[in-house]
Amino acid sequence: MSGDLCLANAQLVLTDQVVTGAVTIEQGVITEIAEGGDVPVGAVDCAGDFVLPGLIELHTDNVERHMEPRPEVDWPHFPALVAHDAELASTGITTVFDAMRVGSIHSGKGRYIDYARQLANELLEARAKGLFKISHFLHLRAEICSETLLEELANFGPEDRIGIVSLMDHTPGQRQFRDLGALKAYVAKKRGMSDAEFIDHVENLKDLQSRFGVKHEEGAVVEAKRLGAVLASHDDTTADHVVKSAANGVGFAEFPTTLEAAEACHAHGIAVMMGGPNLIRGGSHSGNVAAKELAEANLLDIVSSDYVPSSLLMSAFYLARLWDDLPRAIATVTRNPAQATDLTDRGVLQAGYRGDVLRVRLCGDTPLLRGVWSQGNKVG
Repeated sequence: MSGDLCLANAQLVLTDQVVTGAVTIEQGVITEIAEGGDVPVGAVDCAGDFVLPGLIELHTDNVERHMEPRPEVDWPHFPALVAHDAELASTGITTVFDAMRVGSIHSGKGRYIDYARQLANELLEARAKGLFKISHFLHLRAEICSETLLEELANFGPEDRIGIVSLMDHTPGQRQFRDLGALKAYVAKKRGMSDAEFIDHVENLKDLQSRFGVKHEEGAVVEAKRLGAVLASHDDTTADHVVKSAANGVGFAEFPTTLEAAEACHAHGIAVMMGGPNLIRGGSHSGNVAAKELAEANLLDIVSSDYVPSSLLMSAFYLARLWDDLPRAIATVTRNPAQATDLTDRGVLQAGYRGDVLRVRLCGDTPLLRGVWSQGNKVG
């Protein structure tokens, strides 16, 4: 842990208000929140910049991007993890649930090879040695449409401290990829498929779902309970999907694809998470419901950076303008994701909580990071 840190003369983003004041961190923990513009001796004068809790990311594909920087190019895991960690720290993310796929396909052009157990081993070893700048947890993306999901889940245990298990079903023609044209534009380009190969790929996935879908979904729900993980749904599209998610014990919904599904989630007490890229771009790249539409309907609770780490901070300030409520907006990337994953020691500026804090200055509508601290250590 670092020594004492005091960020003073700042606009502190608290749970329900923004006040001028100072936050003091000692031995990695917030010890005092004081109002007023005084700058004590030795304190950092923030000159009116915002100070807010460190961002909490629940679903990012970023580590996979570092592992496979181009299609079919494998990069060593440990350097990929270190680069991923540093990138997230540079964007204000101080807690991350690293998403890794479980459920492989070993045949066909669109194959996915088992990698999660090996990657998890290296991540847990690096975490135990204190090699990361920020806090890392595991998120297992349980792919229903696969060949080996349950076998791969069986390789994990409660000692791995899995934070999230999400139920993924990327069978073509439903959920995220109801539009096969959007799927083809994404997969064929990424994997270099011909038209015939794409057709074979779609038929193979549909066959896998028909043979394993029910078994895999039921088994993944059981495994999540065994692992002590929070269960998340993914790409719910209909009210019936949400009814099933609620019956499975889902805690939050990742990227519902329709207004109908988002409304049903709230009716069942399920928090709704949407992607930052969707919000910033003004729509979904798959043609699904826009995050802004859900925000305007008061159906957006959590934001994830998904595949663009820097979108998380941008999204929070975008929502602040949309809602005219900065504390509410910041909660979507701090307090709300912490609550969704049972993290009771972070996500707000409050005495006794982790010293994960950001200093942010607005340049027009763009938030610029001026400092990132994880447990009081400057990491960005």
